[in-house]
Amino acid sequence: MEVTQVLRMNGGMGNTSYANNSLVQRKVLALTKPIREEAMTKLYRKMLPKSLVIADLGCSSGPNTFFVVSEVIKTVEKLCRELNHQSPEYQVFLNDLPGNDFSNIFRSLSSFKDRLSHEMVSGVGPCFLFGVPGSFYGRLFPSKSFHFVHASYSLQWLSQVPDGVENNKGNIYMASTSPSNVLKAYYQQFQKDFSFFLECRAKEVVEGGYMVLIFLGRKSDDPSTKEGCLIWELMAKALNDMASMGIIKEGEVDSFNIPQYTPSPSEVERVVVKEGSFSINRVEVSAVNWNAYDDGWNTENSKFSESEVARDGGYNVAKCMRAVAEPLLISHFGESVIEEVFRRYQEILTDRMSKEKTEFINVALSVTRNA
Repeated sequence: MEVTQVLRMNGGMGNTSYANNSLVQRKVLALTKPIREEAMTKLYRKMLPKSLVIADLGCSSGPNTFFVVSEVIKTVEKLCRELNHQSPEYQVFLNDLPGNDFSNIFRSLSSFKDRLSHEMVSGVGPCFLFGVPGSFYGRLFPSKSFHFVHASYSLQWLSQVPDGVENNKGNIYMASTSPSNVLKAYYQQFQKDFSFFLECRAKEVVEGGYMVLIFLGRKSDDPSTKEGCLIWELMAKALNDMASMGIIKEGEVDSFNIPQYTPSPSEVERVVVKEGSFSINRVEVSAVNWNAYDDGWNTENSKFSESEVARDGGYNVAKCMRAVAEPLLISHFGESVIEEVFRRYQEILTDRMSKEKTEFINVALSVTRNA
């Protein structure tokens, strides 16, 4: 599997699109807002840049794409009013892999700017936005060009499926039944990828610049804990059930592995310290329910469609996961079986969620570029 070619969220604005099924990710952004506000406030007060350069890595498309950009600009504009400073120019670079639905982003630019101008009645500095296709596991930008870099729910994706996981039979990710060498291979790939990510960003971020990175992760140091693995174990169950019925081949399941690693806070910290280019300011752990509409979240606040609210949790979670995983599944199993995969997956999710509380764990990290 060539990850850069097949990894993307479902594009467009359809029923299975990421744009219409990314409320979980929106809730994570809302939960982590204080850590971004703190970073941006300290950065602006320290540097007072006339031109503020921002990157959002793994931006995807849909209503979440401009959420962080809007939030950062509002924070800076508030500081400008407090300090009686002129608004800076904003240069915003939105990055994702080449298969991302950048067309959707570009079509939304004018409405984003209109909405921002309407909300900021006292005015806002000029805002220039750019799309940057490419992998963040490599250089993307000129040296010392960025003040603030953000990534949410993107760095858990690896640059490739780890080598040496061919014996992960019956699993599609790390699992309680995975051999120890599989767990080790996944961890080593994460260390390699995240360290290289930091090395690349160290060249692109100015001294004293900030990064805020939010991972889909886990609390436990055990990589096979269900905190990070259960959601994929249940999908593996759906695929194995289909293999037992001859709908897909058993070998196809055995050879399919998700290029992802959900790190613990200590694993994230260790890589940052070892790589050495950034100093850690804060590390926070939070949780959101698998079902985005739990916890009293309402669509009026979320600005997402109300059409899914009345459906069971398994339906909502299956659609969320389909928006994320469908391109990977199609590339390996073919398009003809996708409806059956997610029909079975929904049933399995509904059953499990009726028996226990299910949550995604988030690891949020704020770092500063060392001198």
